[in-house]
Amino acid sequence: MLLRDKLHSDPGFQYIIDALNLISAAGRRALLDFPFLTSPEAVNAELDNLEAVIGVVSVTENLHTVSEIKHHLMCLHDSQGTVANLSQHSVINEVELFEVKNIAYTAAAVSRSAEPLGLKEIFSLPDLSDVFSLLDPDQTGLPHFYIYDSYHPDLPDIRKRLKQLQARTDDPEAATLYADLFAQHNDIQHSVEASLSQKLWASADRLALAVKRLAYIDLLFAKAGLATAWNFTRPQIAVNDGNSKSKIQNSKFTQYSALFNPRLLHRNQERRLRYQPIDITVEPGLCLITGANMAGKTVLLKTLGIAQLLTQFGMYVPAESATVTLVDDVLFCIGDEQNEMNGLSSFASEIIKISEVVQLSATQCLLILIDEPARTTNPVEGKAIVQALSDILISRGSLSLITTHYSQLGVPCRRLRIAGFREDLATAALSPENINLFMDYSLVEDNSDTVPQEALRIATLLRCDETLIQKAQQHLTEESNQ
Repeated sequence: MLLRDKLHSDPGFQYIIDALNLISAAGRRALLDFPFLTSPEAVNAELDNLEAVIGVVSVTENLHTVSEIKHHLMCLHDSQGTVANLSQHSVINEVELFEVKNIAYTAAAVSRSAEPLGLKEIFSLPDLSDVFSLLDPDQTGLPHFYIYDSYHPDLPDIRKRLKQLQARTDDPEAATLYADLFAQHNDIQHSVEASLSQKLWASADRLALAVKRLAYIDLLFAKAGLATAWNFTRPQIAVNDGNSKSKIQNSKFTQYSALFNPRLLHRNQERRLRYQPIDITVEPGLCLITGANMAGKTVLLKTLGIAQLLTQFGMYVPAESATVTLVDDVLFCIGDEQNEMNGLSSFASEIIKISEVVQLSATQCLLILIDEPARTTNPVEGKAIVQALSDILISRGSLSLITTHYSQLGVPCRRLRIAGFREDLATAALSPENINLFMDYSLVEDNSDTVPQEALRIATLLRCDETLIQKAQQHLTEESNQ
């Protein structure tokens, strides 16, 4: 599984990925092709590299050298096709030869700059000095390339004569001679391209490695810049014991202190609204999360998923501290699942996705995030579906979090409640614009089997139609008396 496969799993995750300041096309490809890491060794190795780069870019004295490296990376093309042609023993043209020379030049320049920063070992670029020399016969030391006169003894004279004949375009004899010389020039140029290509075939693997490593350097700088600018932190990785199926059962808990959603935080900052980070411990097994409407249950699930993805794609996370248990995949089932293109209703699309979650949880260790399952069908059957889903997920042992408004589920699992609406948090009158000020988004343990009922109270404070509220209250009273 690659990052490109998860890019659209959540808008908040894509928001973070889009904010990475990649400066080369090769770096963008490296980002999209980055694998979902599932072993502690692989994740920690990636985080070690990122931590080293963050340490370098955080030192003011290093900024000039870092800027030099980034300047060189800006000139890096996505030369995957050119290198592939060489590996297939194809003849490449003048433009592609320039790309090869540029790779060699950039690798050498970045390697020189990285050495005083202590990053040469992390970057580990191959030596392409022989490639550069081959494509720089006049020893210019520049990344530019064309078919130099020194590549063939006849080129200087032919080019000189072609230039002289360009001034005699009205002379038919000169035009004929020009055409003949131009054909000779092209034949020589093609022969030079073929000769150079043949000499470069043996270097295809080193060139491919150089492009890969240069793209990775671009990606590391982008990750480091984002982590620094957005106050992300390095997650600690919980070490699992046992085989793949038993990872979750034997793992430490996933735990975040002051976890925040960057997309929502930045939106609130723009609107000068309060934002409240969350402390949460995610234990093995199932956790039901309840809370009033607008209490942030959906945002909590999304943020947990984002942090997990960031960790396993080798990035820092939006929290003050984090300890993360690795999983085989992150499964979101959040929002309206309606699929009009396939003619499926919200419930049909949702239940298909939930079925996939159940099937995958039988063989994989997952982080499962399901927001109010079965809310679009009738309450009796919906409640039964949630109970069945809960029973299965408890027995499977994945890290599962489900938000719900169903009461009396009778499921033996952990329960958390978002504190929710509190009139004492603000002094201003409640309005749709400032309701955020009245919300306490902190999580509390809740061993009861009921869910908060604050909808009518909030509707009243928001001065909704009195007749509507009175009728709703009447029906609620009648139902509770039955």
